[in-house]
Amino acid sequence: MDKKKRMQELVELLNRAGKAYYQEAREIMSNYEYDALYDELVSLEKELGTVLSNSPTIHVGYEVISELPKERHESPMLSLDKTKEVSRLREFVGNQKALISWKLDGLTIVLTYRDGKLYKAVTRGNGEVGEVITNNAKVFKNIPLQINYKEELILRGEAVIGYKDFERINEAIEDVDAKYKNPRNLCSGSVRQLNNEITAKRNVCFYAFSLVKAENVDFHNSRKEQFAWLASLGFDVVEHYLVTADELEDRVQFFANKIAENDFPSDGLVLVYDDIAYGQSLGRTAKFPRDSFAFKWADEVRETTLLEIEWSPSRTGLINPVAIFEPVELEGTTVSRASVHNLSIMEELELGIGDTIEVYKANMIIPQIAKNLTCSRNIEIPKVCPVCGGATEIRRQNDAKSLYCINPECQAKRVKSFALFVSRDALNVDGLSEATLEKFIAHGFIHKYTDIFHLDRHQEAIQTMEGFGEKSYANLMQSIEAARETTLPKLIYALGISGIGLANAKIICKEFGNDPQKLMEASEEALSQIQGVGPVMAKAFTTYFEKEENRTQLKELLEELHIPEEAAGEQAQTLQDKVFVITGSVMHFANRNELKEVIESLGGKVTGSVTGKTDYLINNDVNSTSSKNKKARELGVPILSEEDFLTLAGITEQA
Repeated sequence: MDKKKRMQELVELLNRAGKAYYQEAREIMSNYEYDALYDELVSLEKELGTVLSNSPTIHVGYEVISELPKERHESPMLSLDKTKEVSRLREFVGNQKALISWKLDGLTIVLTYRDGKLYKAVTRGNGEVGEVITNNAKVFKNIPLQINYKEELILRGEAVIGYKDFERINEAIEDVDAKYKNPRNLCSGSVRQLNNEITAKRNVCFYAFSLVKAENVDFHNSRKEQFAWLASLGFDVVEHYLVTADELEDRVQFFANKIAENDFPSDGLVLVYDDIAYGQSLGRTAKFPRDSFAFKWADEVRETTLLEIEWSPSRTGLINPVAIFEPVELEGTTVSRASVHNLSIMEELELGIGDTIEVYKANMIIPQIAKNLTCSRNIEIPKVCPVCGGATEIRRQNDAKSLYCINPECQAKRVKSFALFVSRDALNVDGLSEATLEKFIAHGFIHKYTDIFHLDRHQEAIQTMEGFGEKSYANLMQSIEAARETTLPKLIYALGISGIGLANAKIICKEFGNDPQKLMEASEEALSQIQGVGPVMAKAFTTYFEKEENRTQLKELLEELHIPEEAAGEQAQTLQDKVFVITGSVMHFANRNELKEVIESLGGKVTGSVTGKTDYLINNDVNSTSSKNKKARELGVPILSEEDFLTLAGITEQA
């Protein structure tokens, strides 16, 4: 093949993969494949002495396309030259001392402090222009909003979401196709939210890895001293150690041994010269600084045999392919399955049963197929759903082909949909697990959502079912009756509209005055203009209500439910823009979430930590010596009992 043509193909392919990964939170190829193609491109550019203007080797980060404000960085944020060879790192260190630390796999953020307070937070963006995410940074789990340094401070760090939070958030997403592929994608979406309430719930953490500016502080020409100083101000600093060339190999192995126990994602290590002046004297290339170097783990790859493709249906009808292979040991654990994500990736890998494949763990954590060595392509795409036996069809979305079950009565769709409908954040019907729902559907008790409110028609049959008796039946009926009292946002969320979570439902309902008719008639344009919604959600919302059966369904549900008057119309925003923190037990409300909902319905906001921005701390034990009470007293934040809160909010009684 013509080498220049091949270079052009690589540039186009890598840019497409980068856009999908960074902008659209999806993958069209594995990290393994991307790195291999990137290295091929670098080699061709060196050989030909040509670098195309749009080459990913001279551009870094994602392009800014959101509605967040944009800002140009004072100095370009460069990428790092990288290697998978420890010997290259030893060459880099030479006779110098260097700091070695984790290369965290999240989103790089620049923080600016003025007069001791967080002034601004900006994403890396494309290295030259980033997005201003100050409001979101203020709700990161561990960022100090106030520090004991009054001069201007600028530092860089990585925003990350840990694997435990990643799994927790994904478990709460019913749709397989809506689940996040990895913590990095989740973090990117969380950091760049237009509604920082969503960011706050994601437990984003920030780890400082570079000091850019701090005047009138003597760091004795040492990066390590800079890190220690940042830690003294209250910042979490990336784990780091001072090494010489001789110590390097042992320290790399030390980090490798820790990966399995780490909760946060990492895709390698970073080395930077400890001697600040020496590092700065080396200057930079067009893309890389010369004082730093990145080390990427050499992936542990194992050959194995593909045994089958498991087809996994979701509530939306998407059927995901999952590769099942002969078990192999990778990074200290046994793995036997890996998601293939979609039909396009399966076709690119040319997978076939019995093929010899290479598998690895992305970032030494997530099993992936690296390549197919035999490429038999003998897999037949199912023409029927593995659950219901209904017809399937192939759909192309966002340049990727996926398989869908088109049977609206598919049990997989129905069970998952009903499970969402009765879940805690929706109608909250206790006693209707997926297993119970599956039984009720199979017996013909439930065909549509409203049937749940008439299960008493099947009392005799239910009481004779295994696992049910008079008491459990009575408890179920009681829970169903309690569920009739709800709010419009919970009902909208319960419908399972693609991409619409409870927080989004609250925003949308509030915008349209909690009027169901206005919601059903809302235009895509009007929805897109709501902060925190955007065009994708708007399209999903309007598409849902374009269907007459869905409009009828909502109207029928409204006949079954009671939505209090104060929730059905616009409430007086007596707590507008007031920030609350809730701690301790509650007595006038079912739980703290219920109290939070009341505050939000009156225009207030609830956060998790007491800061200078907090207006009130709610704690029935107003004289407690808890950390939150102490912090409130230090900052002069009033501490309210529930009775005090009810008076403040103008609520005379609470059921």
